[in-house]
Amino acid sequence: MDDAKEHYEETGSGFFKEKNRRAGRELLGIAQRDPRRRPLVCRRGMFGLTGTPLLDSSSRVIELANLMGAVYVIGLSSHWRKLERESGRDIFLQRLLEPKQGREIRKTIQATCQKYLTAACCRNKSGEEMAGITLNIEIRRIRMSSEEKAAYLKSQSGIPPDKRSLAIKPEDFDASAGHDISKFLRQNSKLECRGKELVKICKEILDKDPTTKIVVFTDGKIGAGVAARDFLNASGLGCTWLDHSDSVRVKNQKISWYQTGDATEEDKKRPRVLILHFEHAAGLNLQTECYNLILFSPLYIGDGGSSSDDVADASTELQAIGRVHRPGQQRHEVNVYRIEIRGPEDEECLDGQLIRRNTAEETVEQATNAGDEAD
Repeated sequence: MDDAKEHYEETGSGFFKEKNRRAGRELLGIAQRDPRRRPLVCRRGMFGLTGTPLLDSSSRVIELANLMGAVYVIGLSSHWRKLERESGRDIFLQRLLEPKQGREIRKTIQATCQKYLTAACCRNKSGEEMAGITLNIEIRRIRMSSEEKAAYLKSQSGIPPDKRSLAIKPEDFDASAGHDISKFLRQNSKLECRGKELVKICKEILDKDPTTKIVVFTDGKIGAGVAARDFLNASGLGCTWLDHSDSVRVKNQKISWYQTGDATEEDKKRPRVLILHFEHAAGLNLQTECYNLILFSPLYIGDGGSSSDDVADASTELQAIGRVHRPGQQRHEVNVYRIEIRGPEDEECLDGQLIRRNTAEETVEQATNAGDEAD
């Protein structure tokens, strides 16, 4: 801490200019490469390996690895650049071309070096593997009935009756004022028109391809998974879901049914629909057998007001879509269906707001920005 303070005072940049981002890192001593000089040292070193960045960039993941492993870990891009410098390649080129280095030469050198780094740093890229696979996103807009509208308005708990409306936004809910957005989200997820549309989409898919398997993602925190399950079971289609009482072995077995083709008559008799929560949106490979995915309701995590994180919600939805739209997909087209509930007179409601929020170009760009800058 003292070393960091002296550094900031010497450079005149001020101590902890970005407190929110740096305070925790300085407290844990992540920036200190010598583990013995860190304020907090774990008694037993651990290292975690993940295929998906845990934080906002690969650099932050490297810092987390430093903390867990009590060793200095370097990213692949930095590693190759470090080797490049140590080889003396930069010095050689500078001395050779210094007397006659023109704009075209500098441009060529920069392009060549960038090509070298791009090839050397294989950072979660799948462009070539996904060539020829089209992602089709279809929004099914359904109008709620007048009875559903009344239940929709009534569920806006804590909001004065004169301010309740179909156009109400999550920001209008204030937990400190006694507003309970969870009741509103639960009612929105279990609207009968939503369940009917889910069943309709599944039947349309199975009519075209009876052997295919369908993945449905729901928000388990508001009971959307239970609602989707009940609608599918009532329709006779049935479904597979991961119960909280299932052991890890049982859950893995259920998921495996949707990762491989039907080999026996027993396999063919199983339900064709798998219901998952957004919590399961990372780490599953369902692309070999599934090419149809349904987002039962748009994701919103928060208590209202300014407590939500649109980038995190968009990232989670993209992770869910990535269970089928990923390398190894056998089909040339992957279909993603979104269900949007609107008012009786086609008024925009919560679904429309959240879909627009979670699919905004700027938000998606932030949610998918996992690259780090090369030195």
